[in-house]
Amino acid sequence: MNLLCSWATMSEAKTATPSGAGGGRLLALDALRGFDMFWIVGAEKIVDALHKVSDNGLVGGIATQLTHKKWEGVAFYDLIFPLFVFIAGASLVFSLGKAIEQDGRASACLRVVRRGLLLWVIGIIYYGGMSKGFENIRLLGVLQRIGLAYLFAGLIFCNFRLRGIIACLAGLLIGYWLVMSFVPVPGVGAGHFEEGANLANYVDKQYLPFRKWDGDHDPEGLLSTLPAIATCLLGVLAGLLLKNGSIPPHKKVVILLAGGAASVALGFLWGFQFPVIKKIWTSSYVLVAGGYAAIFLAVFYQVIEIWRLQKWAQPFVWIGMNPLTIYLAFSIIDFENLATRFVGGEIYKGLGAYGDVTVTILALLFALALARFLYQRRIFLRL
Repeated sequence: MNLLCSWATMSEAKTATPSGAGGGRLLALDALRGFDMFWIVGAEKIVDALHKVSDNGLVGGIATQLTHKKWEGVAFYDLIFPLFVFIAGASLVFSLGKAIEQDGRASACLRVVRRGLLLWVIGIIYYGGMSKGFENIRLLGVLQRIGLAYLFAGLIFCNFRLRGIIACLAGLLIGYWLVMSFVPVPGVGAGHFEEGANLANYVDKQYLPFRKWDGDHDPEGLLSTLPAIATCLLGVLAGLLLKNGSIPPHKKVVILLAGGAASVALGFLWGFQFPVIKKIWTSSYVLVAGGYAAIFLAVFYQVIEIWRLQKWAQPFVWIGMNPLTIYLAFSIIDFENLATRFVGGEIYKGLGAYGDVTVTILALLFALALARFLYQRRIFLRL
């Protein structure tokens, strides 16, 4: 039983061994997903707490990378979200490929629609649902974007071959660039990408109802969902590569590394005209983030699947096998409050400047303990 993407693809991910034989699980995808989420569930707070009490240059540099860019540019923390979407695409190749073989294309498409929409509904509930009235419902958010990207990328995968998938990917990237660059925003004009002056923000202001994360627009808004589907399709291409048993494992790594580096370079070059901006998910951002995702996947695949060095990644696998459960748990359980019950009061005071560091470390350990508990008892939330 497996959760590939209650958070990422919402189904089990099975694939061949690196040699292309057999039907073993691709552990690298689980570990990479867990590594990605590891920063969300506590690692980022540990670095931030250390940065507050230390003037170490290395800690300061890492802390800088764990802060989102205000608008243009990209830091490591700006890669966390698209890496999830990319992994969703890579994983659905295995889960939907098997579903098509066993149950047929129509059944697989229905499965995609059901799971994509269900994750969208869970996302609405996660952001409060109707607890504060209709006007505060958030229709689009992180979980909703993953669900929609999975939905459309999954349908494209089920109905198109490789050339068709590439055509859809190119169409989304180029089409988004065209409308963002040449469709004028009333009162502003065309070709503006500043916050509040671009077409994606205008579309949200005019057509996205209820609550929006940034006032009158949303970083997971309507128009910018289109290039997010392209991010998922980049993952699909990576998944097709990994699933191809005729390509030697080491060559797969080389292709991922080379393709990833080329994508990053092309994205930054495109960024001179269409800036790299996460909050409107520009096409250049898709290429930069997707390129880095491919590089991360290549490293994890090399170490875990080819070199078979797997023990170090076990905590990441615990998280990566149950991502939606862990993500939702953080909206229910206050792990930091729980940690202070053990190291609060006089202990916290005695630790001085390192009190917050200790609390954040213990909170992360509690989260890992929960993930390990669920993993050992094979309790996986599966949509």
